[in-house]
Amino acid sequence: MDPYKYRPSSAFDSPFWTTNSGAPVWNNNSSLTVGSRGPILLEDYHLVEKIANFDRERIPERVVHARGASAKGFFEVTHDISQLTCADFLRAPGVQTPVIVRFSTVIHERGSPETLRDPRGFAVKFYTREGNFDLVGNNFPVFFVRDGMKFPDMVHALKPNPKSHIQEPWRILDFFSHHPESLHMFTFLFDDLGVPQDYRHMEGSGVNTYTLINKAGKAQYVKFHWKPTCGVKCLLEDEAIKVGGANHSHATKDLYDSIAAGNYPEWKLYIQTIDPDHEDRFDFDPLDVTKTWPEDILPLQPVGRLVLNKNIDNFFAENEQLAFCPAIVVPGVYYSDDKLLQTRIFSYSDTQRHRLGPNYLQLPVNAPKCSHHNNHHEGFMNFMHRDEEVNYFPSRYDPVRNAERFPIPPNILSGKREKCIIEKENNFKQPGERYRSWAPDRQERFICRWVDALSDPRVTHEIRSIWISYWSQADKSLGQKLASRLNVRPSI
Repeated sequence: MDPYKYRPSSAFDSPFWTTNSGAPVWNNNSSLTVGSRGPILLEDYHLVEKIANFDRERIPERVVHARGASAKGFFEVTHDISQLTCADFLRAPGVQTPVIVRFSTVIHERGSPETLRDPRGFAVKFYTREGNFDLVGNNFPVFFVRDGMKFPDMVHALKPNPKSHIQEPWRILDFFSHHPESLHMFTFLFDDLGVPQDYRHMEGSGVNTYTLINKAGKAQYVKFHWKPTCGVKCLLEDEAIKVGGANHSHATKDLYDSIAAGNYPEWKLYIQTIDPDHEDRFDFDPLDVTKTWPEDILPLQPVGRLVLNKNIDNFFAENEQLAFCPAIVVPGVYYSDDKLLQTRIFSYSDTQRHRLGPNYLQLPVNAPKCSHHNNHHEGFMNFMHRDEEVNYFPSRYDPVRNAERFPIPPNILSGKREKCIIEKENNFKQPGERYRSWAPDRQERFICRWVDALSDPRVTHEIRSIWISYWSQADKSLGQKLASRLNVRPSI
């Protein structure tokens, strides 16, 4: 018998029930008892193992993005951008890379309805020949805050009240009243886009600014954008209530059923790039995640297409255990000094080590599909087969060496240690421009949602006035309409 042939897989199922160690179970229906009535004997190892495994079936759910659905497929390069990056998976048109994608809501728990007003996660894991690349983003191109220091407080404010376990507008409006940088994100969240029709009909964005590096070592800032070929569709309030009332998993079902029927969802990937030497030419900081890059100045460049053509085989293994981290990049793609990205580099992997264990990247769905080599040893749930004698570096007994042809950008850094905000805040210009770009009926729906939120009885006059002041600075007529309907005088 080949001891390595029958690795844990349903492809090698026994025709008989067995214990986890492979021993046949002669009775999987009844507990071992003293006589026909009992009591039950502790020596019934199969019973104890079965119950103990069941007791541990639920791992901690994600703090954010707990509710999600996944699918598999491929990414194909359609346009040559080799002048911008030496990334192997982007080396030439026609190159295909297997992927797995996870869509999710952000704030609400694992069993929550998929029709709630909430950002949606859009995370793509590329299984490239040079390791995995995780492009972790949302369906909106901006974010609430620009510094990860605020992230835990932000999530606490968006989550249910710790006393009542009810999500309450006054807590959200109180927290963000201290952060006018959030206005741009709210023009997306309180817009019609706040409730996508399903996962197939929504855009995706990398949100953060990354760096592309070409073979010559030249770096370009980059933002990634996914555009669905079937268009963007959303649910208005009445529609969301109807759809959610009929099926609280409607988006998961739509994704699964569409792929099963051969109606494969597809997105086009576009990028925007900025020469780092030109980042001071704008009236905002390009590394500020509360800002979009104007497409009339920095046009979208087509790169490739994403096709999801295979449903996952097991929800737990390929959705709950599927783990992403913005720190997981490949040669040719690197980070920027984006302050939110810098904290996400640590936070995501740290979260998964807590949820899934220190060796979560050995799980099949997270493991690279290329050869790899390191000396990370042992720890909980380490199932890597190893037979080498040298587990240190360097060694004259092991020829492994540094990959010196893959350097990181050699930026020259200088400055004093300090905690400071991004200088070019410019919090109101882009939210105002976005509001003014809408048709009147869309503006009206946005206003109604804000009137409803600001009418919460626990929202104080001070907080209500602050928000009206913020929206007045974004667009004077918007502030006036809110003030009129709420009977509050705008004060700027």
